[in-house]
Amino acid sequence: MVVFIFLANLISFIQPAVAQDSIPSRLVWKVNKLDLGTILEEQGEQVAIFEFTHALDSAVWIERVWTDCGCTSADYSQDTIMAGESGQLQVVFDPSSAVGDFSRMVVVKGNLAGMQDTLFIEGKSIPYPSHPEVDYPFARGEIGFRMEKINMGDVFTNEPSSRTVEIYNFSDSTLLKDSLSYFGPVHIQVKQLQDSIESKQRGLLEITYIGAEKNDLGFFEDHIQMIWPDSLVVNADVIANVFEFYPNLSKDQLGLVPSLRISPTEIDLKEISADEIQEVFYTLTNRGRELLEVKKVQGNCDCLELTLPKTELAPGESMDLRVVFDPKGRQGIDQRNIYIFSNDPLNSIQSIILKSRIK
Repeated sequence: MVVFIFLANLISFIQPAVAQDSIPSRLVWKVNKLDLGTILEEQGEQVAIFEFTHALDSAVWIERVWTDCGCTSADYSQDTIMAGESGQLQVVFDPSSAVGDFSRMVVVKGNLAGMQDTLFIEGKSIPYPSHPEVDYPFARGEIGFRMEKINMGDVFTNEPSSRTVEIYNFSDSTLLKDSLSYFGPVHIQVKQLQDSIESKQRGLLEITYIGAEKNDLGFFEDHIQMIWPDSLVVNADVIANVFEFYPNLSKDQLGLVPSLRISPTEIDLKEISADEIQEVFYTLTNRGRELLEVKKVQGNCDCLELTLPKTELAPGESMDLRVVFDPKGRQGIDQRNIYIFSNDPLNSIQSIILKSRIK
């Protein structure tokens, strides 16, 4: 059950109240949404604290606090809040009341007309596994994972991306946070979130991927190693799609930036023999007003050979991407995807397709 408790730690002082007829006085919240992250059921109740300040002149008080869930209750102070005073709204969340992603709404209603604020807590609640061997089937040494690989999803170069990963400790040892050693590329960081993970218990790792330090674009798979004492060695693979970040453009900038156009975007070779190497061309054109840089061309198969005559196109200039496809060892309907990364801020990654039917 989710319990809401309002804690007001206010310093009282005497100040004349000035009427605000045109602008109702409101509480100013530091944030209106708090992310509790990934919560394991056995961690018990989690606390989220919303901080507020009453910055206007009129004295106010909170008449009611309620949520969008009938399984919750609220306890709050109805004391008068004077101008300049600050306080907290404490939200206690019980992870046993939710499974998976959750979002809970908290509505705070004051005494003045129109004084109603909406707050949110969100996160992911994971129930305790009844069969750890089934729920954590991918064993890395004596540590179990839910998934075969750690998938970071889309990572951009402007800021690090973090994921919380569950693990199950099948070993007889306690995993201490301070004893964890990490070995892997510098653009990936690993941190144990709990101080300790007991034997036959679950825990959380925070994996951080720094796209700017990868210094490359596209799909990648990196090998990492984590070591705890007692010769507990865990090898894992981290996959990610790394993209260049471009800020939003103003209307005046839209016509000035590089603009990549590809023709055709799809070629169908129809029926081909597995013994015949195929060669096709795609034309790349810069329709913008600034220099276009092709930063990378990546195919989804080693069977593709991709060649560009250069990596820069002046405004209005074109060049051909040469694609050589070796269908040896393949049969039936086949589709190859090719990804082109450029400094076109509106379409920094574009894909083209090569289809065939291999006999």
